[in-house]
Amino acid sequence: MALFGKPKYTLVKVKKKNIPEGIWSKCPDCESPNYTKEVKSNFNVCPSCEYHFSLTAMERIDLLLDEKTFEEMDARMVSRDPLNFKGPKTYKEKLESDKEKTGLLDAVITGEGALDGRKMVIAVTDSRFIMGSMGSVVGEKITRAIEYATKNKLPMVIVSGSGGGARMYEGAFSLMQMAKTCAALARHHDKGLLYISVLTDPTMAGIMASFAGVGDVIIAEPKALIGFTGPRVIEQTIRQKLPEGFQRSEFLLAHGLIDMIVHRKDLKKRIGQIIEYAQNK
Repeated sequence: MALFGKPKYTLVKVKKKNIPEGIWSKCPDCESPNYTKEVKSNFNVCPSCEYHFSLTAMERIDLLLDEKTFEEMDARMVSRDPLNFKGPKTYKEKLESDKEKTGLLDAVITGEGALDGRKMVIAVTDSRFIMGSMGSVVGEKITRAIEYATKNKLPMVIVSGSGGGARMYEGAFSLMQMAKTCAALARHHDKGLLYISVLTDPTMAGIMASFAGVGDVIIAEPKALIGFTGPRVIEQTIRQKLPEGFQRSEFLLAHGLIDMIVHRKDLKKRIGQIIEYAQNK
């Protein structure tokens, strides 16, 4: 009887629908999937856990400065290869690769602009270019920006995001930039001018040990990794477990290394308040 017979099946081919890339973003902190447009409209911050995604240097400049007020300085300055560095990739190959990938000539953009109508000088490192590390060009551009701010009696803001610190490809030439940038900031300070340092995830090594760590006011984004050597290396060296949240913004605020933690959406307003206060006191 047909009722108990072998059932018949018909195979139907279903065309797979491809989801275009970039529509969804997975948060590296809470691992929740987020609609990319929603993340971008939220200042590139995860709506679920408020993890702050990385921003490019120009995105940070657009976030902080009044529209169409930014004028870039030293835009055509490029790195050379003083040590003729060779490795799995030569330094020249690495530079060319990151130039093509990012559209930048090096890891920092500097210039003059306005925040709520007040003139200021800004420098922003970009972690996409050799992890935002500081070689001769980064150090020279930042130093020139500071000297311009000093000459024109303007506040200086530097937004740091470097997991690479001083750039190993340039050896001692990169280490020299630590002293050079700090010396320029000391002259800026001696003129009674304001320097605000903004630390983002990550700000490490030679950059944190130089200009990023000597601000008159030091601001950090939430949960940013900030320090000299990374926590894993420290644990392996001292053979001890580090405290919970070690080297994160919240830990450093509690221990007095930074002055405040500011959510990205409030950063422009808070910097503007600090500049206004310093100029009116």
